[in-house]
Formats: sequence, structure tokens, C-alpha cells
Amino acid sequence: MTHLPPPRPRLFTLAWPLFVELLLGIGVGLVGTALAARVSDAAGAGFSLANQVGATLFVVFRIIGAGIGVVLTQALGAGQREGAERVARAALGASTWIGGGTALVALVAATPLLRLMQAPPDVLPLAAPFLAALAPAMLGDAWNAAMASVMRAHLRTRDTLAVIIVMHAAHLALAIPLMLGAGPLPPLGLPGYALALAGSRLIGLGLHLWLWRLRLGLVPRWRDWWHAPRRELGAMLHIGLPGAAENIAYRLAFMVSVSVAAQLGAQALAAQAYAAQLMSTVLLFSLATGLGVEILVGHLIGAGQWHAAHRLVRRALGRGLVASVAVATVVAIASPWLLRIFTHDPAIIAAGQTVLWITIVLEPGRAFNLIVINALRAAGDARYPVAAGAASMLIVLAGGSWLLGSVLGWGLPGLWIAYAADEWIRGLLMWRRWAKLGWLPHARAARRRLRAAHAAG
Repeated sequence: MTHLPPPRPRLFTLAWPLFVELLLGIGVGLVGTALAARVSDAAGAGFSLANQVGATLFVVFRIIGAGIGVVLTQALGAGQREGAERVARAALGASTWIGGGTALVALVAATPLLRLMQAPPDVLPLAAPFLAALAPAMLGDAWNAAMASVMRAHLRTRDTLAVIIVMHAAHLALAIPLMLGAGPLPPLGLPGYALALAGSRLIGLGLHLWLWRLRLGLVPRWRDWWHAPRRELGAMLHIGLPGAAENIAYRLAFMVSVSVAAQLGAQALAAQAYAAQLMSTVLLFSLATGLGVEILVGHLIGAGQWHAAHRLVRRALGRGLVASVAVATVVAIASPWLLRIFTHDPAIIAAGQTVLWITIVLEPGRAFNLIVINALRAAGDARYPVAAGAASMLIVLAGGSWLLGSVLGWGLPGLWIAYAADEWIRGLLMWRRWAKLGWLPHARAARRRLRAAHAAG
């Protein structure tokens, strides 16, 4: 069997386009919130609530999404391009079923879902049709996410970034006139945003299809859009199901902490929201690094280069720890000015400053998680992060938020201390697993599966 040479791109070469992609996604969300708020405060609230529900529904896509890149990179690292092509085609079919199912739920159950989220009476009539209108875009997002994962696995992160830039630019260019009106075009409000989103996803799909043909020599057949072969789907689920379970567990635990913040009053909840928004920019470097590590480690595992994978993760983690502390420190120092982007309330700014200083301790713990968990997943060790982290999420994140924030009366700082403790506990468990080579049997098993699949043809 002929093996491809080890992947040549450096981690930074893969990570910086991923960082820009993530940053653009946050930026577009902020612009969308501002546009909705211009319509009315109720529209702004409806926009936020419907997007939260949509994001929660889309977690289902992680059932295959987390496995696409890992299975592909391992196959490519082993030099099995035909096997990688089969996985890419299977990912497209699986994304149709999962994205279509998610879209159907949003379409037919928008009102019950928003009532479950305690949508206020003046917000529900705006949020429900908006969530239903987001349904076509959810299917488009599933297709684009699957096709982008295939491109990244082939080390085409710059091409993927170009598609993301065009897609977001088209979305904003369409959203502004559709939402606010332009010339003879009447203002459509929130449905205009959803319509623009669907249009931009169609543009992204067209660009991805073109790049698949141009860069990868892949042209989807009609059957590929709905067919999900059992063997390839099973390989993706082997990685994706634990990844989805971990993500869902974290979301549920985090929702407990948000409910505790809500009990502390409107000012505390506002400070929590604004600080969390700023924190989301701090973690982007670690997240982009983790995604880049997953791509390269997958290639190395497929090629059987265990030592190179181990060295890569140790080096990436060291840099990630330094960078996370540095960025968190800069944000904490600048927090009095950054928080004024959202509010001029002195009490909210003071509370936000306090918790953002805690992020200096929190973020290196998160770097362990975002980098090492992705490495474990790329090595085929997908179940350990869920098994080892579930108790910490339940007891430390959810229970600690309630105990420190509510029972002991520490308020928001108590919540964020619980966040930091949870990240460090899970992060150190993940690092212990990697450092003790607990992932190695899974990596060898993945390599054996690749050989068996290749032999089966």
C-alpha cells in the first residue's frame, strides 16, 4: 500500500484561516443583532431567542459533523484517496437527512419550542415565524458544513475561508435591504434576515460544489445527496456520537449557570451576557488551534506516525497556553472600554470587569480542552472526553454555579470560578490521557480499520 508523505503545512498555516472564519461568524451575529434591534427591541429579543433555539437544534449535526474530518484525515493520511472520496460522498448524504430533519423540526415546532424557552408574549409572534423561516438555511448550513469539513481535511483551509467570506458578505448585502427596506422594496424585518441567510447558503453551496470539482476532482452524483452508506456512516458516528453527547452535556450544564445568573437580577444577567460575548472572542485562538491540530493529527494517525502526533500536540498546547493567557489579559485590561460597547451602566461594567479578570485563569484550562480533546478525537479516542468530563460538567459547572453563585452568595464571580474549575479539571484529565498515551490503542485500532476497509475495497 502506498502512503502519502506526511502533511507539510505548519499548524499556523491551517489555524489562521480557521480563526478568521470563527471571528467572521461572531461578527455577522453581532451585525444581525444590531439590525434586528433597529426594527424594535422585541425584534432584537426575538432574533436572539430564535437563534439560540436554532443553534441548539443544529447540535444534532455534530452527530456526524465531528466525525467527518477525523475519518477523512485518517484515510488521507493512510494514502487511501478512494476511501476518502467514499466518506465525502457519504457525508453529503448524511447531512441531507440530519439537516433536513433539523429544518423540519424548526418549521413545524417553532412556537412550542419558543414557549418552552419562556418567550415573552410580545416576542413570540416575531420569533416564531422567524425560526420557521430559518428552516431552509439550516439545511443549507448542514450541506455547507459537511462540504467545508471535506475541504479542510484535504488541507484546503484557505479555500474554505474564501467561501465563508463570500457567503457572509452576500448575507449582509442581502439582509440590510431585505430587513430595513430599500427603494420600492418594503422592510421585511426578521423574515428578511432569514431569506438573506438562505440565499447566502445557496451561494456557499454553489462555491463548494465548484471547489470540490476544481480542487478535489469530486462531483456529487444525484444519489450522493440522499445515500449514506452504512460502513462510512458508522465510522463517522463512531467519532461523532460521543462528540455530540459532550456538546449537549456542556450546553445543558451551561444553561443551569445562565439560569442562576438570571436569578441574580437584570444587571447581573446583562453583565454575564456581555462578558460571555467578549470571552467568546478570547477562546477563538484556542479553538482554531484545536481544529488545526485535529486535521494534522488525523493525517498523522492515518500514516501511523504516532511520535509525530505526540510532539505536535505538546507543541501546540504549549503555544496555546501562552496565547490564551496573553489574550485574556489584554481583554481584562481593556474591559472598561470594551464593555462600554454594550452598556454605560457602571454597575454592569464593574461586574463584567470582575469576571473578565477571572478569564485569565479560566482560558488556559479551556486551551487544554479545545486542543487536547480535538487531538484525542482525531486519534479515534472519542468516548473518553465524554466519560471523563460528564461528571465535572454536572457537578462542577452546573452544581458549582448553583452553590457558589446562589447558595453561598458569591454572585457572578462564583459562576465564573465554577467555569474555571470545570475547564481545568476536564483539561487536566484530557492532558493526562494524552500524556499517558491512553489514545494509542485507539489510534492503532483506527489504522487497522483503515487497512481492513481498504482491503475490502
